[in-house]
Amino acid sequence: MYINEINLSPLVVAQAGESYQSGANLNRWVEVLVDCPGSTGLFTYRLPAQLEIKPGDILSVPFGAQQLGAIAIRLLAQPNIDLPPEKIREVEDIVSVGFFPSAYWELLNRVAAYYYTPLIQVIRVALPPGLLGRSQRRIRLVGGREAGGSRYLLGSADPLAFLTPTARQVWELLQGQPAGDYSFVYLQQKVKSAYRGIRELLRFGLVESYLEPPRLTRPKLQKAVTLTGTIDQELTTRQREILEVLRRHGGELWQNELLQICNASSSILKTLTQKGYIVVEEREVLRTEQGPTLVGDGAKSLTTAQASALATIQTLDGFAQVLLHGVTGSGKTEVYLQAIAPLLNQGKSALVLVPEIGLTPQLTDRFRARFGNKVSVYHSALSDGERYDTWRQMLTGEPQVVIGTRSAVFAPLPNLGLIILDEEHDSSFKQDSPIPTYHARTVAQWRAELENCPLVLGSATPSLESWVSVGGMREMGEMGEMREQYPSHPPHPSHYLSLPERINSRPLPPVEIVDMRQELQQGNRSIFSRSLQEALQQLQERKQQGILFIHRRGHSTFVSCRSCGYVLECPHCDVSLAYHHTEEKAPELLRCHYCNYARSHPKFCPDCSSPYLKFFGSGTQRVTQELGRQFPELRLIRFDSDTTRNKGSHRTLLTQFANGEADLLVGTQMLTKGLDLPQVTLVGVVAADGLLNLSDYRASERAFQTLTQVAGRAGRGEDPGRVIVQTYTTEHQVIAAVRSHDYQSFSQAELEQRQALNYPPYGRLILLRLSSLDPIQVQNTAQIIATALSTEEEFEILGPAPASILRVANRYRWQILIKFDPDALPKLPDWEEVRSLCPSSVSLTIDVDPINIM
Repeated sequence: MYINEINLSPLVVAQAGESYQSGANLNRWVEVLVDCPGSTGLFTYRLPAQLEIKPGDILSVPFGAQQLGAIAIRLLAQPNIDLPPEKIREVEDIVSVGFFPSAYWELLNRVAAYYYTPLIQVIRVALPPGLLGRSQRRIRLVGGREAGGSRYLLGSADPLAFLTPTARQVWELLQGQPAGDYSFVYLQQKVKSAYRGIRELLRFGLVESYLEPPRLTRPKLQKAVTLTGTIDQELTTRQREILEVLRRHGGELWQNELLQICNASSSILKTLTQKGYIVVEEREVLRTEQGPTLVGDGAKSLTTAQASALATIQTLDGFAQVLLHGVTGSGKTEVYLQAIAPLLNQGKSALVLVPEIGLTPQLTDRFRARFGNKVSVYHSALSDGERYDTWRQMLTGEPQVVIGTRSAVFAPLPNLGLIILDEEHDSSFKQDSPIPTYHARTVAQWRAELENCPLVLGSATPSLESWVSVGGMREMGEMGEMREQYPSHPPHPSHYLSLPERINSRPLPPVEIVDMRQELQQGNRSIFSRSLQEALQQLQERKQQGILFIHRRGHSTFVSCRSCGYVLECPHCDVSLAYHHTEEKAPELLRCHYCNYARSHPKFCPDCSSPYLKFFGSGTQRVTQELGRQFPELRLIRFDSDTTRNKGSHRTLLTQFANGEADLLVGTQMLTKGLDLPQVTLVGVVAADGLLNLSDYRASERAFQTLTQVAGRAGRGEDPGRVIVQTYTTEHQVIAAVRSHDYQSFSQAELEQRQALNYPPYGRLILLRLSSLDPIQVQNTAQIIATALSTEEEFEILGPAPASILRVANRYRWQILIKFDPDALPKLPDWEEVRSLCPSSVSLTIDVDPINIM
């Protein structure tokens, strides 16, 4: 790959805020990485006299017929001898001044090399959207919809009679659009061989082709009014009123605010500006996520275990990896807060990574209550403008705390003093697609090494990788010969810190396992066991709150005909459609959870015309309906991805629940993500079996983590908690471990199985995912690649095999799994050669250290 061919180490990459000194007048050329799919290597451009470009700057450059984003890599005194100077094009403009410090640059290179991804792709993930812009080829009618065009054509009775069918289709599409303007890509999607029709229309002068410049994210500017002189008696009463309002507000206000307060027009401000009493100027407005106004919060007193963990973290000088293993409700967040406080006073910053945006409202509120406006939030649900401004605020070097999801691991914080991964076990930290398929925990470890600061991994149910790597087992005296025989990572400073008890010595909630087979035998056909029914009944009587966890959203997992057994499936994916009930009297919908295809629920079976269609399985909607029928007095809030799609909906629903506006929170995986709701005394798991029986080597680990986490939501306040888990497989090892909150025995048994099969953390995996619209071609390509790889003896190849769901969104999917020992790294394949075996119709993703292999 080109990233290995370029020796980047001796480059002078400008540190943030530094100027580039070495002969600025001599260096009139620059080598850049261009943001264009398929282009590899560096390209040379001429520097315009008016631009002062430094390595690390983000540029806009002409590339072919487009205007693209690019990163300045190095300045040159002379261009490459192979290039005639007249063929070298000029840089268009600087989009953003360089911000790549050398440690950050090294991090991006490491990610590119480890995850077999072109460097420019990694840079795109690291930058906020809209910073690397791309121009777009567009086609528009000449003179708009009232096209001038060819007089000869338009003078005839039927001007379209001279056009071919393809050109006519393009013409009609453009005519149907108010501005008569579409992108070339859109026209290609809508009309077969559109380029021929466009060429014809261009020849007749009916349309014109033009290049739309990149839509880059820019700072938001707003007019501000500043008071400059004293209020004079010569002014009119109205003018004096406006100046008095301005004076009362400290002499400065945004123009729109001032006009609103005074109920005035901008013409009066113009007069005051001309008289010299005020100055109106454009200033930048920062677009950042605004949280609610919070009461300040001071440091809380710590338990002995918390104080011991905090003391260890604060003594760390330089890079070290810390596993903070604290049971649910043991106060890990307070340890984070008190570890960060002294760093801010030292002028350093902290980065806190959380699995999903659903977690951030509660966490950010706690951080903002403690650190005020030093806290920023950075995740994909922010608008492009909000992400851009938050990203630029980080570059200022001010001491701050950034809380974000996995992409925030690339947040360009100078003076980084601490990185925290909360709920580090969560699979949301891994990116499956698009490339790079990075894991935020791995990248955070490299970043902490390069920035020479500690990395704290916090969890009640640590991932087995962290458990072995940081040495939790060693601390427990259970490591034995396993670690010596299979060292999973290079040695690094590591600490295992345990918080074995909840705050105020509150007990962990007892877990009651209900065998649903016995419930059925005893005549209970309800979704809820008698034990859970009784507990739900008591909730409102005792004025307490509860959580019900369901593995799936929607109403029912599939719809089947009771006469012939036909199951309604998605036409684009090899999965059944789930029934979604929107509201009373609304049309009944069947929806695909993979491609979002939706259709109305049929009255009769499409196969045998029988009217007997039955819903099977229970999603969140069905459970809430059933609760409404059995417990009409219970007030419910449904908390899943269907009800939290809108911005701010996570916060709204959780606030309603925390304010006592509902008795029961019914939801999916989101409920397991670190929610702290002290008033919850009951947690019910409706069907644990959906988590247990998956064809994935991580299924048991994931099931244990999910069930333990959701059980941990109960009994965090004054009242004791209770957990009821319903299952058809009470004898499963995961169920036994969850019942006794026993992480150690579960991890020991699971690691023994992983070791025997050479799966992570004792082996390493690379998953090749292939997909295509053509089922034969993708299968043949998978076979060709597997055959090419099988010549190597240093690794084991599993497959090729169809993915567990062969077809998703009309794309057929095959995969090949490469398995090898991590400490004797084999001679891995040349990935460019492997990619060359793929025809253009087959896409290949190389997923390094995959989490999801289904």
